[in-house]
Amino acid sequence: MKVELSTDREAGRRRVVIENVQPEIDCGRFAIKRTVGERVVVRADIFVDGHDRLACLLKYRTAADEHWNEVRMEPLVNDRWEGEFCVEELARYFYTVEAWVDRFDTWQKDLAKRVQAGQQVPVELQMGTEMIRAAQQRADGQDADRLGWYADVVGGEGSEAERIAAALSDELAVVMAAHPDRRYSTTYRKELPISVDRQRARYSTWYEIFPRSTSAEPGRHGTFRDLERLVPRIADMGFDVLYLPPIHPIGFAFRKGPNNARVASPDDPGSPWAIGGREGGHKSIHPELGDLDDFRRLVKAAGEHGMEIALDIAYQCSPDHPYVQEHRQWFRERPDGTVQYAENPPKKYEDIYPFDFESDQWRELWNELKSVIFYWIDQGVRIFRIDNPHTKPFRFWESLIEDVKDRYPETLFLAEAFTRPKVMYHLAKLGFTQSYTYFTWRNTKHDLVEYFTTLTKTEVREFFRPNLWPNTPDILNEYLQFGGRPACVTRLVLAATLGASYGVYGPPLEFCDVQPREPGSEEYWNSEKYQVRHWDFDSPDSLRDLMRRINRIRHDNPALQTDLHLDFHPVDNHQLICYSKQSDDKKNLVVVVVNLDSNHTESGWVDLPLAELGIAADRPYQVHDLLGDGRYLWDGPRNYVELNPHVLPAHVFQIRRHVRTEQQFEYFM
Repeated sequence: MKVELSTDREAGRRRVVIENVQPEIDCGRFAIKRTVGERVVVRADIFVDGHDRLACLLKYRTAADEHWNEVRMEPLVNDRWEGEFCVEELARYFYTVEAWVDRFDTWQKDLAKRVQAGQQVPVELQMGTEMIRAAQQRADGQDADRLGWYADVVGGEGSEAERIAAALSDELAVVMAAHPDRRYSTTYRKELPISVDRQRARYSTWYEIFPRSTSAEPGRHGTFRDLERLVPRIADMGFDVLYLPPIHPIGFAFRKGPNNARVASPDDPGSPWAIGGREGGHKSIHPELGDLDDFRRLVKAAGEHGMEIALDIAYQCSPDHPYVQEHRQWFRERPDGTVQYAENPPKKYEDIYPFDFESDQWRELWNELKSVIFYWIDQGVRIFRIDNPHTKPFRFWESLIEDVKDRYPETLFLAEAFTRPKVMYHLAKLGFTQSYTYFTWRNTKHDLVEYFTTLTKTEVREFFRPNLWPNTPDILNEYLQFGGRPACVTRLVLAATLGASYGVYGPPLEFCDVQPREPGSEEYWNSEKYQVRHWDFDSPDSLRDLMRRINRIRHDNPALQTDLHLDFHPVDNHQLICYSKQSDDKKNLVVVVVNLDSNHTESGWVDLPLAELGIAADRPYQVHDLLGDGRYLWDGPRNYVELNPHVLPAHVFQIRRHVRTEQQFEYFM
C-alpha cells in the first residue's frame, strides 16, 4: 500500500510515536469520569527510532480554556510514560499527550559518557553551546540571563574541566528543559474528554422512602409534611440523599391492587409508577401528598439537614395520563385500536403505557420529556433516579443529559438499569452519573471478588460509578429472605464499605421486613408499590443505630469515599471475605472482614500484604474495629478473626500504622 505524504511540511521530521494512551474510552468517543479534586493519571506508550532521549508532556484544559496546562510525564518501563493532574472545576476537561526528541538531554547524557571514557570533547562542547544559545532566544528574564552565562562558560576559553562541569550542571538541565525546542514534536491525534461532577457523584448515601407510607397514624395516607417530620431522623442516620419514588398523580384505569392484584378496590392507591390522572401528569403532584409548596418545603428542609431530594423519573404513563388524550401519536396502537401497554412476558402491566420513541413526532416527544427534568430542577431538585433507562433509546439519554448538564452541571443522574453489562456500561458512557449494579445478587465470596475486581481494576472504573443497593422495592433477594436480620446487617455493611455510593430501600431493610410474596419470588409481601404501609419508626427492632454507625464510619474515613483503591485479601475460610480500601494519599487505611454465613459463627486467618498496605513488618500494629469498638494488637501478616452473625457479622478495622520519619515513628490512621 502506498504511503501518502502528509500535508504537514514538517511531518517527516516528527519522529516520535505516541500510542496506547490510557484511559481512553472507545477511541475517545466517550468521556472518563472524575469529581472535583480527583486525580487523572494518564499513561502512554511513547518511543522514537534510535537511542535519542525524549521529553513528554501531559496537556489538559477545560472546554472554556484557550491554552493548555502542561505537566511533565515520567518514564516507567518499556517505553511506557505516566503523568497526572487534578481536575479543579465543575466543567468538561480535555487532555492529550505531546512528545519530542530532547536533543539537549541526549547530548548531555552522551557527553557524560564520553568524559567518563576519557575522550576529547571540544566538538561536543561547541554543539552544546549552540543549543544553549538557541534556548536563550526562546527564554526571557532570569532564565535568558542564566542561559547566556552557561553559553559563555561552555563555549568560552576556560579550562576544559570548567566547561564540562558547566555543561553537565543539573541547573542547566532544568533551565534547558523549561525552554525546549518543540518544533518537531508529535501530539497525540485526539483530545480526550473528561466529565467532571461534584463530589456527591463519587460519594453518596441514599435512603429510599415512599412519602405515602410516612403517616404517624395507621390507615392514613402520608404527606410531604409527614415526611418532613422524618427528615431529621433520616439525616441523623447519616444519609445525604433522600430518594422518593414517583410523586405524581396515579391513574385509575387498570389500577393494581395489593400484592399486584389485577383487580383493585376503590380505596386502593395504585402504583406510583402508573403516572398520570385527571389531576395532571409528570409535572404534577399527587394531591394526597400535598401541593407544590409542600414539596418545596420538603426540599428546603432536607437541605437544612445536609440532604438532597432525589426524584424518580419514570417515562411512562397510566391510561389516564393527559398525554394519552392530547398526544396519542406518542404511543403505539395495536391493530384493534387500543394502546399497547407495557409487557415483559409473561408479566403484564396494563396500568402502564410506554412511549413510542419511533413515533413520527419523536422530536416533540423528546422535547416534552426533557422539559419534565427542567421543571423539577426549577423546584430545587438536582438528583434524578431514572427508571428503566435501558428501555428507552440511547440517543435520547445522551441528548437529554448533555442538555441538562450544559445548563446545570451539578445535576446527577442515577440509572436504574438491572440489565446486560454492555447496556449498563453504555448508559454510563452516555452520561449517567451513577448506576445500579449486580451487587444485589452477588452473595458468595467468589462472586463478590470477581464482580468488584471488574468494577475497580479494569477500564470500567474510568466511566462506571456503582451505587450499591442491598434491596429495592422491586428486589427482595433470597439471601435476605432466608438470612433474616443477620443477612440485612451483612448486606448493609458490604454495600457501605465496598462502594463509595450505596443506598437502601429504607424501612424494609431498617426493620428487616423480608417476607416474600410467595416462595421463589423477589417481590415483597404487602409491597409498598401497591399499597400504603405504616412503619413504627420508634420500633426497637430498627437498625437505626447500626446505620448511623456505619455511615459515620464512612464519613470519618476517606478510604471509604472512593472506589479506586479496593483490594481483596486471602482468608482460609470461603465464608469470610476480607478487603481493604485506602485514601488517595494513603494515610487512611480500612480493612473489612465480613462473615457471609447468616446462620453460623465463622473463623479464619486473614493474610494481609503488609508492604503493599504500608504496614511495618517488624512492629505490631493496632486494629480498631469501628463497628464493634474492639481494639486488637496484630503482629505480622497473618491474624485470626471470628465473627458471630447474630452479634455482628463484620469487622470494619481502622489500621493504625507505624510510619518511620527521619526523627521518629509517626502514625497514620
